[in-house]
This record gives sequence, C-alpha cells and structure tokens, in this order.
Amino acid sequence: MKSVADAPDALLNTRDTPPVVLTSELRKVYRTGFWLNQKVLSLKSCSLTVYQGETFGLLGPNGAGKTTLLKLLLGIIRPSSGRGLLLGKPLGDRSVKQCIGYLPENPYLYEYLTGWEFLQLAAGLFQIPHRVQRQRIPQLLELVGLSSFDTRKKQMRRYSKGMLQRVGMAQALINDPELVFLDEPMSGLDPVGRYQMREIILKLKAAGKTIFFNSHILSEVEQVCDRVAILAQGELICTGSLNELLGSSGTYHVKGQGGDGEILKQWLPSLVFNSDGSWQGTLQDDYYDFLSSLRLMGGQIITMNLSRTSLEEFFIQQIQQKNNSLH
Repeated sequence: MKSVADAPDALLNTRDTPPVVLTSELRKVYRTGFWLNQKVLSLKSCSLTVYQGETFGLLGPNGAGKTTLLKLLLGIIRPSSGRGLLLGKPLGDRSVKQCIGYLPENPYLYEYLTGWEFLQLAAGLFQIPHRVQRQRIPQLLELVGLSSFDTRKKQMRRYSKGMLQRVGMAQALINDPELVFLDEPMSGLDPVGRYQMREIILKLKAAGKTIFFNSHILSEVEQVCDRVAILAQGELICTGSLNELLGSSGTYHVKGQGGDGEILKQWLPSLVFNSDGSWQGTLQDDYYDFLSSLRLMGGQIITMNLSRTSLEEFFIQQIQQKNNSLH
C-alpha cells in the first residue's frame, strides 16, 4: 500500500501519525449548457488535512461546494485538477471503499424493505458473513437507538425522517469503517432527532472513529467537532480548532455553591446569591487560581462556561468578509 510518506512534498504533514484525509489544490469545474461550452467553478484550490480520530466539520452556506468536496473525496466524481489521499491511497482507489462509511444527505433506502432487510443488503455488498451480520446488525440498531423498534417487520416507507436517518447511519457503519463521511446528517431533523444524531456521533468519536461531516447547523458542530473548516463560494477560507478560531480565553460565567462570600466577591465582582443558596458571577482569565481558592474555601462549581464568540457569529463574520471582498 502506498503510504503518505511516498506522497509528494506538498502532501506531507508534520504530525506523528499520517493524515486520514489529505488534499492539495483540489479543484472541480463543471461544464453546462446545451453544447457543454459553459464552465462553472464549484471548488477552488482546496487543501486540507484531517487526522486519525478527529471529528472534522465542513461548514458553508448552500452552494458553497461542500457536497462537491465530499464527492471528490469519496471518488464519486473526479477532480479537474489537484490531488489527494484517502487513508494513504489516491482519491478514487477502490480498495479504500472497504474502510469508509458514507451517509448521503438524502439517502435512498429502498422503502419497501424493512430496516433489517436493508442492513442485510448493505452487509452483503461488503461480503460480510451471515454469522457476523447476526451480531453486527443488532449492535448497530442499539447504537442508533432503534433496538426497541420492529425493524424486522415494518417497511421503511412507514419510518419517520429521524428513523430513516438513523437507519442510514447504521448502513454507513455496517462495515465497521475507519473513516465515516456524513453529508448534512442533521438536515430535516427536529430537536430530538438532532440530539439523538449528535449522541451517535459522540459515541463514534469515543470509539476512535474519524468523522468528516458537512453541516449548516452550527450549534451542533460546535458541540462535537475537534476542528472545522469554512467553505465559501468554492474556496476554503479558514481551518482550525474551535479554540484557534474562536479564542480560548475570555470571561467565564460561573455558578457554584459554598465558600466564603467575601472572598468570592474578590474573584467575582458581579457575584449574586440565588434563593436556593447557590451563587453566580463572571470571572476573568485566572480560573486556575480561582478554582484552587474555591477548593480551600470548601466551595464547589456547578457550571462554568467560557463566554466567547459563538461559531455561528464567527461563521457569519467570515462569510460577510468574503462577500465584501468580492465587491
């Protein structure tokens, strides 16, 4: 197998472990019109890196090129120029498909099959033995929260949007992939459905899976992703961890109980005592010293949240700057 170490210098990275996804100057142009003589640039010179075990979120407005990039990585379409590696092999290499899972934004799930039958079909495509299927399918149904539902008898045309999305997620995991691609996994789901999908992603993350997903539901991305990238008008405009993009220091909103009120006021000028005996206030950067002091006072923290620019606010700022630069 060709390793990343054999790749051109432009595709090398400085981390100890080889990247799972690596692209250099990836570009996609579509031809349109009756004579195919018109060109539409969907993706411009995209270079990004995703490392093993990361949960990586690709953000962008509709039409930004997110799905195009995902299809290029999966080998569904070919790039017009540029190159990339997926699990150490060139984009489009068929052997990689055994090691990846994919949930499309609008999956076609053969609605006249039951959920169980559909997962058997997906397992058959990977030539998974029947004895393994009998163990893996119930495990996946448990993971996606469908173990109590009669997936053996009910056809999928009777499933809700959230249930179809969860069956689709189980299908994406049927081959126990190293790398999972999710295209708008929370699209069209109600708050309960989004919560359930987020919990599934967190379980995959805890299991050490590498997850690459597109989304425009930024509050969910902020809760599960290690790093994010923002794509606008086909161009990658920023990439980094949430701390790198949003900042890791600032004011903390603190709620706690116990301790010495006079000493607490020295740390929390806006200290307020609640009727239930708890207190709350705002704290500047010195939270390590504050926590040590609180422990010596016999107090304890109930909640402590960093007050910083939200991912949604940052995203809007970046998109507006990009739009302004074009005018």
